[in-house]
Amino acid sequence: MEATAMRQRAAASRDAHLATADAEGRPHLVPIGFVIEGETVYFAVDSKPKQTVNLKRLRNIAVNPAVAVLFDEYDEDWSRLWWVRIDGTAHVVGDHQLAEHAVDLLTEKYPQYGSHRPAGPVVAISIDRITGWSAGDNPGG
Repeated sequence: MEATAMRQRAAASRDAHLATADAEGRPHLVPIGFVIEGETVYFAVDSKPKQTVNLKRLRNIAVNPAVAVLFDEYDEDWSRLWWVRIDGTAHVVGDHQLAEHAVDLLTEKYPQYGSHRPAGPVVAISIDRITGWSAGDNPGG
């Protein structure tokens, strides 16, 4: 899949999966709502019920900022399958204005956040590499 198409498909997705790893390399995978702006993926900790506010994804990013985000489309018609993976470096956004900007972008994308703005923290992922695959790229299946 061509790079522009990968970015467009990833940006248009409604959900993604964030992969982090702890200091020992043990993986952790969670679904996220996100937005992509330029060379950065943003997500925020929102108010959906969680068992704790001391989230594993944030602890992992603090000790190992290398992350991957997977976007994909499944369809019973396998000729429509695709996936895009962004590998990057994550950090919790410390700049209040940037965090608010990211939350504004998330609120534009997800109307559900209109009445429940994410309180954060906000995480920024600098895109280091983007890869992908599409069944449509493989003539003959």
